[in-house]
Amino acid sequence: QVQLVESGGGLVQPGASLRLSCAASGLTFSNYYMAWYRQAPGKERELVAGIPSFGSSTYYADSVAARFTISRNNAENMVYLQMNNLKPEDTAVYYCNAYWGTIERWGQGTQVTVSS
Repeated sequence: QVQLVESGGGLVQPGASLRLSCAASGLTFSNYYMAWYRQAPGKERELVAGIPSFGSSTYYADSVAARFTISRNNAENMVYLQMNNLKPEDTAVYYCNAYWGTIERWGQGTQVTVSS
């Protein structure tokens, strides 16, 4: 079965960096569009960044563009989110998402808290 396991979250101060990782198993990873979503308390889940199977057509939400970078390693079934210059408004649970046609899978999420 498909499993997505996120790691790398934590509590950091404003301006710090974190790198989230998502390990995927049980799927042909290179087929899937991979994305990171986040959900803050009381808010809807939002798409943060996405990356296709191959190529460089990445997507970023306006709120994170120029600060976050999504990348993937198809050989290791991994997707990453490098987050720089973190702000308090980046505080949320971050979810890894895999999408291919009618198939969509989610990880359990990892908490990111940005606070001084």
